Amino acid sequence: MTDQIALITGASRGLGAALAEALSPKYHIVAVGRTTGALEEVDDRIQAKGGSATLAPMDITNPDAMAQLCRSIYDRWGGIALWAHTAVHAAPLAPAQFLDAKDWDKSVACNVTATGQLIPFLAPLLGEEGTALFFDDPRGGTKFFSAYGASKAAQIALAKSWQAESTKTGPRIEIVTPAPLATATRARFFPGEDRAPLAKPQAEAERIIADLGL
Repeated sequence: MTDQIALITGASRGLGAALAEALSPKYHIVAVGRTTGALEEVDDRIQAKGGSATLAPMDITNPDAMAQLCRSIYDRWGGIALWAHTAVHAAPLAPAQFLDAKDWDKSVACNVTATGQLIPFLAPLLGEEGTALFFDDPRGGTKFFSAYGASKAAQIALAKSWQAESTKTGPRIEIVTPAPLATATRARFFPGEDRAPLAKPQAEAERIIADLGL
């Protein structure tokens, strides 16, 4: 069943939830997120489409929990075909000189440290043929995006290193830049923004899947 398993980290909301639903006709979804109720809502939508999911309500910044999850995946299925890493901590916008220490710590823990821990955990599960999917955000270095922008840029630097190292050996590493999305995270960043032109997460998830041939 290895070629049928997709792990989505950050699956409870936004693009992660949309990817979980859009991938479910082809894959069994392992959905990771911190909010049990939101994961259950995703599961309801997946089941309504005839798919199936395993819910893993946990925090990706807990390395012991993630290690146990990866071991459980190995024991049950032997590996995965796809890892889509959408989990992110989006700290409130603030000038760099007024950066809150707790927001900085949370941003680094979720966006950088957890990614650096997950890659070694998941690379053996992906093997040579699997695909890891990361999501870039070009706002790093722009004003007020200090904690989020810097930590997200560091995450993508990790992914690019892995991508360069895996070109000949696998797994396949893809880094995509989604269109601006009508999500709660963006609403916090840009309150009062006209949301009509923004892409719907479900439509963007389907576009990404089609473009990458997943």
